[in-house]
Amino acid sequence: MGYDTASKTDPESVVPDEWGGMWFLKDELGTDHLGVSILELEPGGKGKAHDETESGQEEIYYVVAGTAEIELRDGDETVVLEEDDLIRLDPDESRQIFNRGDERAKLVLIGAPR
Repeated sequence: MGYDTASKTDPESVVPDEWGGMWFLKDELGTDHLGVSILELEPGGKGKAHDETESGQEEIYYVVAGTAEIELRDGDETVVLEEDDLIRLDPDESRQIFNRGDERAKLVLIGAPR
């Protein structure tokens, strides 16, 4: 078979319901290198501060709904993304996603080694 399908809720969310949800879909889609995740953040929610230096993975974030603020370099810079905006991040760029808006934010996160 030349394709795989998955639903966002096939895996368990790794984020508590009160903050939204995050679903890692790499295993469900059977990808070798490409990571795909769905992140939903309630107002006031935030993702984990991290970089991908060890994995060498660059990431792209696509905002499907709402607004997301991406803090870079330990809060030295913030990029605001609205619906249909994207950002690509180098592996060594520290990042943290925040929802400081009034509605739930929904993002598709894509990553692969360089």
